[in-house]
Amino acid sequence: MGSSGMRSIRVGAALAVGGTLLLATACGSSSPKGGGTPAPVPPGGGKGGAASSPSPTASSAVLDLEPKDGTQDAAPTALKVGVANGKLTQVTVTDKSGAAVQGSISADGTDWVPATALSVSDTYQVKASATDDKGVATTASSSFTTLTPSKISRSQDNVVTGSTYGVGMIVSVDFGMPIKNQKAAEAGITFEASDGQQVKGHWMGNQRLDLRPQTFWKPGTTVKVHFRLKNVEVSPGVYGNSDRDESFTIGRSQVSTVDAAKHTMTVQTDGQPDQSIPISSGSDEHPTYNGTMVIEAKEGTAHMTSASVPGLKPGEYDLQVPHSARLTDSGTYVHGNNWSSHDTFGSENVSHGCIGLEDDPGNQGGPNTPAAKFYDSSLVGDVVKVVNSKGAQVAPDNGLSGWNMDWSAW
Repeated sequence: MGSSGMRSIRVGAALAVGGTLLLATACGSSSPKGGGTPAPVPPGGGKGGAASSPSPTASSAVLDLEPKDGTQDAAPTALKVGVANGKLTQVTVTDKSGAAVQGSISADGTDWVPATALSVSDTYQVKASATDDKGVATTASSSFTTLTPSKISRSQDNVVTGSTYGVGMIVSVDFGMPIKNQKAAEAGITFEASDGQQVKGHWMGNQRLDLRPQTFWKPGTTVKVHFRLKNVEVSPGVYGNSDRDESFTIGRSQVSTVDAAKHTMTVQTDGQPDQSIPISSGSDEHPTYNGTMVIEAKEGTAHMTSASVPGLKPGEYDLQVPHSARLTDSGTYVHGNNWSSHDTFGSENVSHGCIGLEDDPGNQGGPNTPAAKFYDSSLVGDVVKVVNSKGAQVAPDNGLSGWNMDWSAW
């Protein structure tokens, strides 16, 4: 090959090398010596690096809200908020009026439960937040409606708010139907006593709940009773339907002891000397119950008839009886007796099971007789104890006779 051919090849190689060098210089500097157009700097900076930004990270915490969003006819006890793989940080629950529902997060942070059952026939909004072990947060919300009860029970009791009762007062609640969830129903009735006494309940069958302290109330005690049964399922599909507050005061102490064998009643009243009253209690054929009873009603003049005593022959009666204070549901009273002679009282037992005190003739009795004075001094809730009778022990559910049960059995 000639020299001119060799020179042509070398020039081409030099141009190729020069092009390569110029390209390297242009890529390596934004301001190359000798001019040229600066290369654009990529977003995010860096020496020749490409742009970089972190990807969003999903929380591994998983929230579980019960009832589910959109649920209808939820039970008032159905609300619960939980989280898996994390801990709850905040839970807010409001009813349809915007009022907040109180509740608490568990110690381990995995659950939240309301302090009380929700209201029936209401709508609730739930908002919850949680974080996983890396601090990444997640949220969830739901809305649901609680059921409207199709069946309700009553909760009728023997308390009149503002009244004063004796130291033996027992609060008795009649539900009017068999109660299946007795613990839930009982938990819906709470007491506040000014002397701090604990009050417990005992079921007398499956419809009636009696509540009392361990010992007789202290005179002067104020008692508040809180019924919160409206949202309590007392039996399957049946709700209590009553939220109310009641209160009463315990008056002076008056405890009367009837000695059937001695035909006397000794009345012990705070601050006064004991009073002994001649009485006539139940005959041998119809003896008075033994045990501790409580005046459950003051009935004034009561209509008493032997028709309520099956098989009573002879000895039928139909009387208007003055100054009648009821002790048992079965018909035991302390009452005025205005048909027996004066000598009967303190010496004979002639009644059909009641405790008779001397009274004057007439349906109303007299105003100053032993019967009238005892009746006027008595309160519902006063204690009447009977000893030395030939009768049986009074049953705890016969009237307000629950004091005959030991506290351990109550």
